[in-house]
Order: sequence, then structure tokens, then C-alpha cells
Amino acid sequence: MSDSGLDLMTDPDGPRRPGHRRAERKRRRGRGAVALVLGLALVAGIAVAGMWGVREIDGFLNGPEDYEGQGSGEVVVEIVNGANGQQIAEVLAENDVVASAEAFYRLALTDERINLVQPGFYQLRLQMSAEWALRELSDRANRVEGRVLIPEGARVSQVPELVATGSDIPAEDVEAELEDASELGLPEAAGGDPEGYLFPATYTVPPGTSARELLRQMVARGLEVEQELEIGSKSEALGYTTAEILTIASILEYEVADDDFARAARVIYNRLDVGEALRMDSTVHYISGRAGDVFTTEEERASDSPYNTYRYPGLPPGPIGSPGAAAIEAALNPEEGDWMYFVADPQTGETTFTNTYAEHQAACREAGFSC
Repeated sequence: MSDSGLDLMTDPDGPRRPGHRRAERKRRRGRGAVALVLGLALVAGIAVAGMWGVREIDGFLNGPEDYEGQGSGEVVVEIVNGANGQQIAEVLAENDVVASAEAFYRLALTDERINLVQPGFYQLRLQMSAEWALRELSDRANRVEGRVLIPEGARVSQVPELVATGSDIPAEDVEAELEDASELGLPEAAGGDPEGYLFPATYTVPPGTSARELLRQMVARGLEVEQELEIGSKSEALGYTTAEILTIASILEYEVADDDFARAARVIYNRLDVGEALRMDSTVHYISGRAGDVFTTEEERASDSPYNTYRYPGLPPGPIGSPGAAAIEAALNPEEGDWMYFVADPQTGETTFTNTYAEHQAACREAGFSC
């Protein structure tokens, strides 16, 4: 046998074709290149994941970035109505109150004080710890908006000072708007006069609120209450206008206590029905400016003003102050009765209702004054 024959018999893969070894070497080089690319990608991925992992591990072990202490300086931030913990955290971070939104949000997730945070404007310090930021936000004293209280019966002449006392709005700005009330949204029934249409309530006044904006809010609130009480349809059923109902309600605010509103309203209607003068001291006080007592002088009662209900029968030309919801409701729903008179004891606050003038005089004497 030739050597070549021996080779054919002993090669387990059989005879090899020309070029077979070159092809094999190419395949091996290809697999090596792929392996190299995959290896480089794997290394790059590990590097990226490593950097991410370091940050995550650092955040997990050391917590998110947070300032220390109470901070310094000052900044005013707004927490809008309906803001959740995450949104509050973002507002604080954007204004550099806290170092990171995450620091505050993590605290808010486990601290019930977040439920005390109300919408509004807050004066805070810059670069506070999340703990201090939550402490300050949950303290209502840090809210910077004003709070203007307009009490029941308040008159237009009193409103400028009430607004200036409870907010940063100058009294002069309020006076200017009230003198020309054409932009306040008054109803047609007001005839351009805001008296009786600035609803008594407590108003929150954010920074930057103008006198006009606040007064428009008072008027709008009054219109809402009137709609809720159905003043239009009910006043018509009684045979009176909306303005007249508000006038009656404003008198009630000055004459009797809340518990007596409905009975005093009946007295007013009974006297109007027979054309008898109301003789209400409150309407005379509106002319003279008297305050602090329930009396009137002979000179005051002699005034020729149409608001003088001693001299002129019927209702005065308009409200003598801003009535609250209870007084308006009583004017719309007077208690049934035949009373024609009432007298409120200035010492006890009790009101006596009577049917005849003789009974009324006796009640006045018992209260310590003449009628």
C-alpha cells in the first residue's frame, strides 16, 4: 500500500478537500471577533450598571441628598389646592427649600404631619432639612396670606379698615373701589350701591390680591348664598323684591339676637302690612353714625333722611349693612304670629314681643327705658 492509501484508511474524518483548513481558520477568527464584541459590550454594561449601582447603593445606605438644619434667608412658596406629597416635594426642591424632592417625599410617606399642610402661601427659609421643611409647613402660623373678617351687619364704611387690618391691601384702595363700585359685579338690584352686598364671612387673601379682586369675591359669595336660599322665588312669594328682603335682613342684624330673627321679621311684616312706621333705632343709627348703644335722641329721630323709619313708614331705601345667611333666611321665612312690637333688653339681651302698644310700653319700662 502506498502511504497515501494508509492515510485514507487511518483519517477518521475521511479525506479533506482542498481549502478546508483555510475555511476553518476563518470560522475560528469570526467566532473570536463576535466573542470580543460581546465581551466589550458586557464590560461597558457592567461599568454603566456599576455607576448606577453605586448611586443607588449610596442613596439606599446614606439616604437622598438633604440639607441640614433650619436653613437661612426666606422664600414664599405656594402649595396649590389638591397637591399631594410628591407635588409638594417638587415645589420645595424647585425653590431650593430642600436639597431634593426625594428627601422630603420619603419623610412625607411616613410622617402624619403632611396631612396638616393646607393649600396656600408659606414663608419658609432656603436650604432647610426635609424635617424642618415639614415642621414649618405643618405650622399654620407660617402661612402668609391675610385673613379678612367681615362680621354680620358690617357696613360699607367699616370695610376698608377691616380689609386693611387683615391683609396687605391698603384701606385707600378699598375706599376707591367702593366709591366707584361699577367693577365689583354687583347685581342690578343693588343700583350701584355695595351696601348690603359685601357678604359677611372670613376671606383668605393670598399675597398680591387687589382690593377689587377681594371685593368681587365678597359680592360673588353673597350672590351664591342668595341662590342657595332661593331668595328670588321666595321674596316674590312674599310680595317683596330681593333688595327689600336684604334690607329687612340687615335691620334684623342690628335689632335682635339670632334666635329672635324669625319673630322680629314677622313684626316688620305685620307693621308693613298695616302701613305703620317701623320706628327702628338701627335705621336712625345708620344716618347718625351712632354706635355702641341701642338708643336714639330726639334730634336723631327728627332727621329728614328716608332712612329715618320713625318719620317715614315703610322700608328704608336699601340695606343698612351686610346681612348674614341666618338673617336672610329669617326674612324669607318669618315665624307666624300677631306681634306688632318688640323690645330687646340691653342688659339681658332678651327680646319681648307684644301685640299692643300698651304692652310694648310696659315691656320698655321693664327694660329700663321709655319707648
